[in-house]
Amino acid sequence: MTAYEPSGAPGAGTEPAPGAHGAGYDAVVLAGGAARRLGGADKPGLSVGGRALLDRVLAACAGARTTVVVSEPRSTARPVTWAREDPPGGGPLAALAAGLARTTAEHVVVLSADLPFLAGTTVGRLLSALAASDADGALVTDADGRDQPLVAAYRATALRRALAALTRERADGASRADLAGLPLRRLTGALRIVRVPDAVASFDCDTWDDIAAARARIREHGHVLDEWISAAKDELGIDLDVDTRLLLDLARDAAHGVARPAAPLTTFLVGYAAGRAGGGTEAVAETARKAAALAQRWAQEAAAAD
Repeated sequence: MTAYEPSGAPGAGTEPAPGAHGAGYDAVVLAGGAARRLGGADKPGLSVGGRALLDRVLAACAGARTTVVVSEPRSTARPVTWAREDPPGGGPLAALAAGLARTTAEHVVVLSADLPFLAGTTVGRLLSALAASDADGALVTDADGRDQPLVAAYRATALRRALAALTRERADGASRADLAGLPLRRLTGALRIVRVPDAVASFDCDTWDDIAAARARIREHGHVLDEWISAAKDELGIDLDVDTRLLLDLARDAAHGVARPAAPLTTFLVGYAAGRAGGGTEAVAETARKAAALAQRWAQEAAAAD
């Protein structure tokens, strides 16, 4: 686990910052580890906030042109490209090489599949930091200042060059050249790196205590509503950011001005009407305004009658 400070909104944002990725970026997600400290459990499939860890990471890099997951294929919340390292279980560098081979973008975001608090805003910060420098990569550092090379954005050419050099180095005197078993520091040590501190996004889940801490964290006051909305949108296949405050105000007005059961029923009717109107943020806002005005008229009539 990497330490984190209880600050920031862990579920905030699903897209990189505007203009952060220029002509686009690809993503490589490493999801094939043995999870020994979890007793061999299927770590990418473990649920945090009702969503698999892998799906949470995939939501953070939803802006990628191509997303490659290095693992055995499984069900995911959105389509991805699958790859497998050679040999299977050969470690992070072998997995990275396998995923990188299926990308074409100039910039590649590299992520592990056990980051419950990673958000699109962090991906955007990494890409922006990389684009603003002449470095080979931009990576997150945790609360203790430690590098997290699997929460990073790299120039694809620099990655390929460094991986090729490591392969050649290992080939000297060996019958077979591969990257199996090599630590990540062998790669990052050969690259020029800029660092982006992010104590929340760097939190990863290596143990059951980490899983428990992540599950507790997202239920804290101030986070739970955003987390629930993100999980519900993933589950329902909805990619729509709406003004939640507008909907909550509508529910309050309907409950106070009409009757408590009117709150959930009215918000349901707003969603149904917005869908019939073609969907989209503007349709939701317009139908919510109409329903709020109706609730206010009901309240005014009730006050006049009293």
